[in-house]
Amino acid sequence: MMQIPLKVETLRQAYRHDETTPTRVVEEIIEKARAEADKNIWITEPDMSFIAPFIEKLETIDFDDAPLWGVPFAMKDNIDLEGMPTTAGCEDYTYTPSEHAAVVKRLIKAGAIPVGKTNLDQFATGLVGTRSPYGETHNSLKDELISGGSSAGSPVAVARGQAAFALGTDTAGSGRVPAALNELVGFKPSLGAWPTKGVVPACESLDCVTVFTHNLKDALLVDEVVRGEDPEDPWSKPMDAVSPATPETFLLPKEKPGFYGPFATEYRKAWEKAVARIESLDVSVEYIDTTLFSEAASILYGGPWIAERWAALGTFIENHPNSAFPVTEQVLRSGAGDQYNAASVFEAMHTLQDMKRQTNQLLKNAVLVMPTCGGTWTREEVRNNPIQTNSDMGRYTNHCNLLDLSAIAVPGDVAGDDLPFGITLFGLSEEESLVLGGAALFTGERMRFSKDLSNENSTLIAVCGLHMRGYPLESQMNEHNARFVRNAYTAPTYKLYKLSTEPAKPGMVKQSADGGAIHVELWEMPVDKLGSFTAKIPSPLGMGKIELENGEEVPGFVCEGWVEKEAEDITSLGSWTLVENE
Repeated sequence: MMQIPLKVETLRQAYRHDETTPTRVVEEIIEKARAEADKNIWITEPDMSFIAPFIEKLETIDFDDAPLWGVPFAMKDNIDLEGMPTTAGCEDYTYTPSEHAAVVKRLIKAGAIPVGKTNLDQFATGLVGTRSPYGETHNSLKDELISGGSSAGSPVAVARGQAAFALGTDTAGSGRVPAALNELVGFKPSLGAWPTKGVVPACESLDCVTVFTHNLKDALLVDEVVRGEDPEDPWSKPMDAVSPATPETFLLPKEKPGFYGPFATEYRKAWEKAVARIESLDVSVEYIDTTLFSEAASILYGGPWIAERWAALGTFIENHPNSAFPVTEQVLRSGAGDQYNAASVFEAMHTLQDMKRQTNQLLKNAVLVMPTCGGTWTREEVRNNPIQTNSDMGRYTNHCNLLDLSAIAVPGDVAGDDLPFGITLFGLSEEESLVLGGAALFTGERMRFSKDLSNENSTLIAVCGLHMRGYPLESQMNEHNARFVRNAYTAPTYKLYKLSTEPAKPGMVKQSADGGAIHVELWEMPVDKLGSFTAKIPSPLGMGKIELENGEEVPGFVCEGWVEKEAEDITSLGSWTLVENE
């Protein structure tokens, strides 16, 4: 077997250089799926009989115009693929759709290849991945542990190399919990950002389609393809494309999060490492009381929204006795009867609306960070105590969709051997870019960032010398209405020189190799002041694009390359602030 990692850019490069073909990639996926059938990843497993037409269609699609050309993807089996049975994890519920789900249609148009339908907690009700008559999906790293649900098979397919990315759905955390347990990225866009037409409803007003990937770039690429309003979907919204931007503040729980399960101690230590990493970033950190989010989370299953699940599936359950998985039926029936009347629905809506108001004030220009999960379980432990173990898995996820937040789960430091740990970053619906940017800062993945701040009439400027705070030319920054934002470092591709000017100044020159990461200050300056500021810059300095360590490019001071022959190389210092102590 060829060992080409199933990541979007890696695959595209392999195709571009004729190192493999979509047919060969799919054949390897089919072989892997058959070899690992006992992991219960698939309900409709990969088979060339239905995949071949999608491969053949690639001949009519231009490679350069199709960002996902030849990229194999899996989908949770509550998402429609034309002509293929949709089971939602229940054989008696099965139907064969006459068209693709809206998101699937967009992915196929972009060149992606659907390779199968994955296992799930029945009717997307669960966070453990064991509530399926098609078998318990095994964790991708340790067979005895849960995979996480309800999107159980999708993340395991990606983690085991049987898809480059996979679609899941998320109502209470199903696009995030399985990501954390299988060391993946799980992106849950804002409500309505991705259409849900062609998705079996769980709690229709809160349902989201999500994606599991190996990295942030692939998640963002899928988002670019599928985001946007569908005129036939009453829940979709016209939401603009997003790109990473830096949040002003990371919000962390003031109280110590609770951890559970057989690895609670390991998870706590991994969380402490994640907090230390966040505190080391050049972004403000604030500790807040997160009681608000716990109270919102309790509404999901302890309030009238559980009745929405019964509204979607109650008629089927009543008309098909013994068809549902027992624990699934137990959960669904908790929304039946007269427990919730019209008045209680409105009372809950009003309570939630005030929670949204508070959340909007708290998270403005910020991201909230929590553990994705406070622990995990063996599949046997879940079998023995199905309700409580499942409830624990949603402790830090259930609030998200009720409050209309965007979220992304990313891996942190592992909690132990083959025991992943992850965090989730939450942001306001209209500030999804901050969630992506915060995640990139945490993981260190190099991304192309958008403007750092929401003010379209300003720009960031990277300064590395006499314009920094406390130096002689700081006055020029103030004269041009600039304000300091944060400290940062360049990508490790620059050399820093001490110029023989009076007074001495630094000059940064970008290198093709053998450079270093240089300390800079980021300032925000009104765009209409940039021209007069640039006019004051003397040769050999000038204004150009500076690449930061996170991949972001911002305007900043650069120097002409000829100075390398006569200026003193001080790259090893890494900062002009250390020149006086040289």
